[in-house]
Amino acid sequence: MRDLTRLLKPKSIAVIGGGAWCASIISAAEQIGFDGLLHPVHPTGKQIAGRNSLPSLDDFPGPIDAAFIGVNRHATLEVVAQLQSLKAGGATCFASGFSEAAAEDAAAQDLQAQLIEAAGDMPILGPNCYGFVNAFDGCAIWPDQHGCRRVQKGVAILTQSSNIAINLTMQSRGLPIGYMLTCGNQAQTSQTDIALQLLDDERVSAIGLHIEGFGNLRGWEALAQKARAKGIALIALKSGISQQAQAAAVSHTASLTGSDTGADAFLKRLGIRRARSLPVFLESLKIAHQFGQLSSNRIASISCSGGEAALAADTAQDTELVFPPLNPRQVKDLGAALGPMVALANPLDYHTYIWRDQAAMTQAWSAMADDDIAMTLLISDYPREDLCDASDWACVTQAAIAATRRTGRPYAVVASLAELMPEHIAKSLMDNGVGAIHGLDHGLQALDLMSRPMAPLAKPVLLPGRDRDTAILDEHSAKLALAAHGLNIPKSVVVTDRAAAGLAAAEIGFPVVLKTLGLAHKTGANGLALGLTTPAEVAAAEPHLADGPLLAERMVGGSLAEILVGVTRDPAHGFVLTLGAGGTMTEVLRDRASLLIPATRFEVTNLLKELNIAPLLQGFRGNPPVDLGALLDAIDAVQAYVLANADEVEEVEINPLICTEQTAIAADALIRKAQ
Repeated sequence: MRDLTRLLKPKSIAVIGGGAWCASIISAAEQIGFDGLLHPVHPTGKQIAGRNSLPSLDDFPGPIDAAFIGVNRHATLEVVAQLQSLKAGGATCFASGFSEAAAEDAAAQDLQAQLIEAAGDMPILGPNCYGFVNAFDGCAIWPDQHGCRRVQKGVAILTQSSNIAINLTMQSRGLPIGYMLTCGNQAQTSQTDIALQLLDDERVSAIGLHIEGFGNLRGWEALAQKARAKGIALIALKSGISQQAQAAAVSHTASLTGSDTGADAFLKRLGIRRARSLPVFLESLKIAHQFGQLSSNRIASISCSGGEAALAADTAQDTELVFPPLNPRQVKDLGAALGPMVALANPLDYHTYIWRDQAAMTQAWSAMADDDIAMTLLISDYPREDLCDASDWACVTQAAIAATRRTGRPYAVVASLAELMPEHIAKSLMDNGVGAIHGLDHGLQALDLMSRPMAPLAKPVLLPGRDRDTAILDEHSAKLALAAHGLNIPKSVVVTDRAAAGLAAAEIGFPVVLKTLGLAHKTGANGLALGLTTPAEVAAAEPHLADGPLLAERMVGGSLAEILVGVTRDPAHGFVLTLGAGGTMTEVLRDRASLLIPATRFEVTNLLKELNIAPLLQGFRGNPPVDLGALLDAIDAVQAYVLANADEVEEVEINPLICTEQTAIAADALIRKAQ
């Protein structure tokens, strides 16, 4: 991995080009307090932002640590090559029209290859990239306005979107941003390359990643492993749709899995916490910066409104957060602070009897916290300072700070409406060890993310390999292929002479099912006859089935649950293993959960518990439980087949896997693979 130190912490910057963007670079660097060498470079020597340009890079007075290249894409190649020859520390390539434009311009991909070759071992950001702001060291390569200010400790945010980066620098939530970096189309230096190096900066408290696509999966695994070892939280905002090859999908699994399932499973596997919106992304980073991993999902809430107490409880319903009942110590201390008129509960409405009495507020809020509580929320919206006298709320800020100091426990003041937490109040709270949360709903979602325990480090994912032309195996061939890896399948026989179907069925034993081979979905296509108990019934059913060879198969009895076990190759993330409710109602119920291969039996067991039909597996309404070991064996067999055929397989599905008290048997199977 290339060393990015000179690029991201430059003492000298060359700004190459003559447009307004180059003037903005100079302004942005001055705004953040850059005090090193900064020279515009333009062949005419004209003034840019009040500075005389150097006519050539060769005229730069000393080594160039970092450069902004603000010229067209063809000229960019020449400038990069010259910077590399001058042993520059790195460059930001602003121009677009490289691989991101390949669909519109056939030459774009070749230009990107030339750019990488020209750069050699010199790191470059982009192309199609805005650059970065380093608010720790006071330097910026940023061709626009930004809202960053100098900080001593804070988060790093990496994004592929320059416009989102600009907007994030303008946040007024009190989040200290130490690095804001854009990555462009990552021709050479990827998000993970940058983040891996930032983890070595002790000033970075957490890393936020706005991700459009993952690229090198092994790089993400290395990043997650290093972040875990250092105790640094990674918060992701994943956008875009992975290009799953579903156009030719024939299985239920592919329609259930969806384009984002692989990305979600990959992030969970890595222990990267996924925010679903920009506000939750920012609030999660704030909590990670100030508190890191929360000790549990147990929280307390106190406010002076019954409506807010109820709203807090209701909002937490869609999370894994819990409000535990007050313990005897809390009840005693709260009673002493609030008196007999307040009904004590968690969440607590303490009414307004003690408002403005800072000592009493401190006493009550101190009583609410407990060693068993990961975070105590003090819900209070501050009034608009342009319309109201905000000094009446100073007691909230001071009591929150005092309670934090008295108890040593984590507290956060929460504004139910994000706009009613002024930035200067948020900064004052955070500077004194109190969290400041903008918005009750987003704040609770962020607390939920930061309270979830880290799963054990998983094995590397099975890489998806190259795209492939595929065909579907018939059911009998698919079952035999899976049986070779340990899958339990019913006794069966292929019948090519339909007149002999009754005799063939008698040999395997009744009751039997007849199926027309070669149909992906037999129900509704005259491809299935169930529960046949005599040769005569077989002979009567056979003429009504669709044309083609038949599969006569012993029917499975004693079903307690029907499970779908499916795998799809996701070109962006690996092989997605999906478990769900099986049978004819699969797509109606849409009860499923997914993870990536390889998965341990422990991980698969936990995944099964996420299903709505989990009670059926454990024994429901007097029924015995299924044989969990046999179910896990069947799932292991599917994984073993995929691992052994990763270069060829595209889809595998068992639907249903019939689970009984003694076994788990594949009643139907499908494989799509390269031929």
